[in-house]
Amino acid sequence: MSEELEKLKKKILYRASYRGTKEMDILLSGFVKKYIENFDMAQLIELEKFLKLEDETILNFYNFNVSDNRIDKNPISSIFKKYKI
Repeated sequence: MSEELEKLKKKILYRASYRGTKEMDILLSGFVKKYIENFDMAQLIELEKFLKLEDETILNFYNFNVSDNRIDKNPISSIFKKYKI
């Protein structure tokens, strides 16, 4: 289980760090680095789903409180919304 957990953490960190724009790389990698060690397996799975959302969706949610059904259903979004760089 531990090896599987570590693989998932590495995958999540990579996905958060290489988004395509420097701004999103900084925002999401900082968030993931801050919380990843505190998340349990269920939260890590939700975080992975959260990171699959489009950058525009995540950024609009973070900056302008624009949400949609996919981001509202993800429990990580409330933690992310409170995160400050």
